[in-house]
Amino acid sequence: MKILKTFFKRLHLRNNKNVISPYRILERKEKLDIPYACLSLSAIMFGLSFAFVPLYQLFCQSTGYGGTIQKRLDIGKIFNRKKDEKNRLIEINFTSQSNMPWVFEPEQKYIIVKPGETVLAFYKAKNLMDKPIIGIALYHVLPEEAGLYFNKIQCFCFEEQMLNAKEEMDLPILFFIDPEILNDSRLKNLEKITLSYIFFESDSEIPEEYQNLSRAISPYKKTEIQVI
Repeated sequence: MKILKTFFKRLHLRNNKNVISPYRILERKEKLDIPYACLSLSAIMFGLSFAFVPLYQLFCQSTGYGGTIQKRLDIGKIFNRKKDEKNRLIEINFTSQSNMPWVFEPEQKYIIVKPGETVLAFYKAKNLMDKPIIGIALYHVLPEEAGLYFNKIQCFCFEEQMLNAKEEMDLPILFFIDPEILNDSRLKNLEKITLSYIFFESDSEIPEEYQNLSRAISPYKKTEIQVI
């Protein structure tokens, strides 16, 4: 740069004063570069002054410098949280409704279960009429997202159940909750599941042999006949 300035300076002395020499151009450019450089440096320093505080805090937290508590992953807490999640218990509530002349109700109000465990529960139905009645049950699980993980091994739903006059029957349900329910983010706070059954009277005809049997049985005598 000094060699160029010397060369252009000598060349400038030989030229007319009205002509803008390369030396003057370089000299002006050099004068302009200095203020721009100072301005840029000031802007950088101003920006660093804002970034210094969070950067310093991050440094202290990672090294413990200045008495700052280091933020470390507590492996023990993470392990315990996973362990608690695996051991999470869910309350299964049982409800019922009958749209026919039957008494239909669960024999237990609720059961505490662990996902993956096989559970046996019972409903009870009683025919209040003096004649046989055929009913069919439908069920519903709430919340609906939990229904994806409610697995029935044995159930009386969707199958016709016939009760003779004044007859009572225990209706079992064998089920389990899929452990994958613990991995569903939608159900991470789930504590209760409601299993609801409703009985409707079927349109199927009563077999003739049972119609004759119902006439012979006293309406006030509890029958011991079990229909399979």
